[in-house]
Amino acid sequence: MSNPTPPLSAITPQEPVLTSTPARRLASQAATGSAFTRSLQQVRQAAPPQHLAASNLQTVEKGDTLIGMVREQASRLGVQLSAAQNFNLAQRVASNNKLSNPDLIFPDQTIDMSGLQREFLALQSGAAPTARASMASQVVSSPATSSTPAASAAALPVVPGKPDSAHLVLEMTLNRAIAKGYIAAAEKAAVYDKIVQMGETHRFSPDDFARMTLMESDGMNPRASNQRCHGIIQFCDGPARGAASVGFANNPKAILAMSVHQQLGLVDKYFDDVGLKKQGPAGLDDLYLSVLHPASRSQRTSHAALNIPGAQARQLYVGSDTSAPITRQSILQGLLQNAAQRLGQLLPASLQSQAQRIAQYAPTSD
Repeated sequence: MSNPTPPLSAITPQEPVLTSTPARRLASQAATGSAFTRSLQQVRQAAPPQHLAASNLQTVEKGDTLIGMVREQASRLGVQLSAAQNFNLAQRVASNNKLSNPDLIFPDQTIDMSGLQREFLALQSGAAPTARASMASQVVSSPATSSTPAASAAALPVVPGKPDSAHLVLEMTLNRAIAKGYIAAAEKAAVYDKIVQMGETHRFSPDDFARMTLMESDGMNPRASNQRCHGIIQFCDGPARGAASVGFANNPKAILAMSVHQQLGLVDKYFDDVGLKKQGPAGLDDLYLSVLHPASRSQRTSHAALNIPGAQARQLYVGSDTSAPITRQSILQGLLQNAAQRLGQLLPASLQSQAQRIAQYAPTSD
C-alpha cells in the first residue's frame, strides 16, 4: 500500500540455472545409474531447434537491457521464466560475452545469446535443477509466480526447523521471525499454512510473500509501524487505503495489537479488495505493487517509471538512487537483494559469502 514503512532490507534466493556439464563427467555420472543425470544428458546433447539457433546473435537497440533481451527470447519460444531465472540467465549472457557491467550495453552492439539454447531446452523439457545447486542459489531464485511449481521437497536443501519445506524463503523468513520474537514458535505452522493457502487463492508464490514482508516489516513483524502505516504489509491510514479497506479506518493502529496470523486474515481480505487474483498468476512485482500502489499495476512495461507517491525504500529505486525512478524491474531487483541481505545470516558460513555477492549486485541502470 502507499507509503510503506521505509525498507528494512531483503534477501532473495536465486533459482538455480542449468549449466553445461563436461561430457566425461556426464558419462561418469550416467554410469552410476542416476536417472536424473541420464535424462539431463539427453536434453543437453539434443540438437537445438532451428528457431533457437536463428536467434544466436542479437543487435542491441536503444532501450534494450540484457534482462529484457532474455525475457523476449524466452517469450518467443513459449518458455516461462521466473524473475530470478530471468535475472540469472541475463547474468550468464553477460559472462559469456565478457561484459564487466551487465547493465552497460550499447545500441548496435552484438550480443551472443547462444548460451541460452541449452538452458531453454532444459526448461522446456522440465529437467530439474542440477544436484549441485546450493542452498544459497535456491534461496536466491525460487519461483516468482505460483504458476511455476516450486521445487519438490526432496530437491531442497536441509533447513533447520522444517527440512521438507516446499517454500524455502518462507521457511527461512519464519525461522528468522521466531528468532526476533515476531512470531511464537507454536504459531509458525498456522502462519505457514495460511500463507500457502493465500498463495493458492490469490495466485502468488508463498516465497514472494515472504520477500515482500522482508521489505515491508522486517519479515512479518506485526508491530512494524512508521506512524502512518502498520503491521506486516503496512496497512496505511486514510480513506480508500489499506487500513480502511480491512475495516480499521477509525483506528488503524489497532492493527498493531493483532498477531501475525490475525493480520494475515486482514491481508487476505485486502488482496480480495484490490483484485490480486485477477492479476494472476501474480509475479513478485505485481504482488508488491498490490501492497505499495495498486494503480501502478496497469503499467506493464518493466523499465517504465511508475508514478508512486511518497518516499520509498532506497532499494526500490533504479540503481538504489532515490533521485531515479521506481520501475517494475528495480522493484524485483530491490526485493531480491533485500531478501538476500536479511536471510544470508541464516545460511551456513560456507554459503554466506555467495549470498553476500548476490546481495551486493547493484545495477547502475534499469
